[in-house]
Amino acid sequence: MDEPSAESPGPAEVPRTGYGVIQDYLRTLDSSPGVYRMLDSESRVLYVGKARNLRARVSNYSRPGHSPRIEKMISLTATMMFLTTRTETEALLLEQNLIKQLKPKYNVLLRDDKSFPNILVGKTHDYPQIKKHRGARKEKGSYFGPFASAGAVNRTLNQLQKAFLLRNCSDSMFEARSRPCLQYQIKRCSGPCVGLISREEYAESVRDAERFLSGRSTKIQEELGEQMMAASEAMEFERAAALRDRIKALTQVQSAQGINPRGVAEADVIGLHMEAGQACVQVFFIRANQNWGNQDFYPRVSADMSPAEVMEAFIGQFYDNKDVPRQLILSDDIENTDLMSEALGNKADRKVEIVVPQRGEKTELVSSAVRNARESLARRMAESATQAKLLRGLAEAFGLEGPPQRIEVYDNSHIQGTNAVGGMIVMGPEGLMKNAYRKFNIKGDELVPGDDFGMMKEVLNRRFSRLLKEDPDRDKGMWPDLLLIDGGAGQVSAVAEIMQEHGVMDIPMIGVAKGVDRDHGKEEFHRPGENAFALQRNDPVLYFIQRMRDEAHRFAIGTHRAKRAKSMAANPLDEIPGVGARRKKALLTHFGSAKAVSRANLSDLKAVEGVSGALAETIYNYFQDR
Repeated sequence: MDEPSAESPGPAEVPRTGYGVIQDYLRTLDSSPGVYRMLDSESRVLYVGKARNLRARVSNYSRPGHSPRIEKMISLTATMMFLTTRTETEALLLEQNLIKQLKPKYNVLLRDDKSFPNILVGKTHDYPQIKKHRGARKEKGSYFGPFASAGAVNRTLNQLQKAFLLRNCSDSMFEARSRPCLQYQIKRCSGPCVGLISREEYAESVRDAERFLSGRSTKIQEELGEQMMAASEAMEFERAAALRDRIKALTQVQSAQGINPRGVAEADVIGLHMEAGQACVQVFFIRANQNWGNQDFYPRVSADMSPAEVMEAFIGQFYDNKDVPRQLILSDDIENTDLMSEALGNKADRKVEIVVPQRGEKTELVSSAVRNARESLARRMAESATQAKLLRGLAEAFGLEGPPQRIEVYDNSHIQGTNAVGGMIVMGPEGLMKNAYRKFNIKGDELVPGDDFGMMKEVLNRRFSRLLKEDPDRDKGMWPDLLLIDGGAGQVSAVAEIMQEHGVMDIPMIGVAKGVDRDHGKEEFHRPGENAFALQRNDPVLYFIQRMRDEAHRFAIGTHRAKRAKSMAANPLDEIPGVGARRKKALLTHFGSAKAVSRANLSDLKAVEGVSGALAETIYNYFQDR
């Protein structure tokens, strides 16, 4: 890609903006395809767009006659940047990538960019494991997905275990078993760990599970039905009952999926509903003629945007880092169908079809997606109205200048000072902002174990040091309007001290302390230099604060437990130079545990297969030094 040189307007006391600035750039542009960026006087990106012909597209902005939103954007434009591409398809892909990266104010923006889970049937073990998988597909095995949520995967896995009796335990747990676990007792595993099923029979169950996940479920149920009848006729009633339960489990999977289209093997069904300047996009994942769940998204839009513009932007950003199905079934047509189809096809290395159905089964699928989008947006708008009312009430209760747009709530968690962590959750006008949550591993070596004041000071010190570094001008939306601290006057004083050290004195803070008998509803609120006070027990603002405080506590506790579990699972052998996976296994096999290795004498260590004399001395000295 080339970036043609373009002279910026000359310096002036007041930067030039608007149509004149845009007209100046026309002299430097040709008819190449590419991507353009419009920036304001402070170099903030206002808009990113693509063009088949850059000169023609920019020329369109140099003349009046646009919507109020575009007119406002043009009036703020002080500079422009251009990147030429070889094809318009490349421009489309680059445009969507830059939008996700730069988050321009005047573009459609997909704010929820999560990955989706899959089901993985492993291929590296004689008795493959079936499990949930999220992320890059690096592990060898068969992947089935995406599923819309972890809940959809878990429900399917639960029924698949009943139907096919495949193990879900880790390989290390499998190797360590000497008797079947609870999964076998409740008839969700065939007990391969202790030889209760042959390798051939287990492999057949794996093939059946893969056939089911590939859409050949009817054939499997017919075969199981025939086996059940044969077992019943042979008076093998226990086997017949087990086969009956497996058929029932498969039927439950299908009923839970709801919509199972016969004429659509692999597609994403995308329904859009727009209302009052807001939009909801509902996506149904259809794979192997089965519905693997649906998910709603709420892209940032403006009231003057068309459904075609919103739908095209959503598709481009949504599939930027996700696998593309063979077909996209849309509720609304897009402006560049052929271009988008080509771009997605190049990414997937196969043909991707984009259709807007007018009749038949696909129309029913789209109608269902649009209905879900409409209902989801109605619920969200109702919740937003309630949220706005609560934020106004919070401002009134605590004498704030206005409803806070970003509330940060802090809490710590530890057990007698060990594995200490701090947690920060964020609340905004649209509810909990989970992508803004942060965890802090407490690092202060000088802290006394259990020093909650010291921990809170460390957390806030690190938080505001980073804010001052990353957003010194407070123009990126990263600064809070209100701090909620889980604690009383002591925690508030500690936080106030940190804020003063950083020169940040304009952010109000409130300490939330349990009141009499540490009972919900009797919380006391503390502010620097003021007496403690309480709210009425039936005040909705009180419940709102309790919900935020409880969410911060849940997040901090969960983070602490994860850290503690990791530390408990740590093996001291991992820290010894020269001890890799093979020698670690040999040592554990020989001695039975890391603790026994630490107590072994030098001659015993030398007796382990694969451990040289020098390495034996290294291991022995490591534990002696400890």
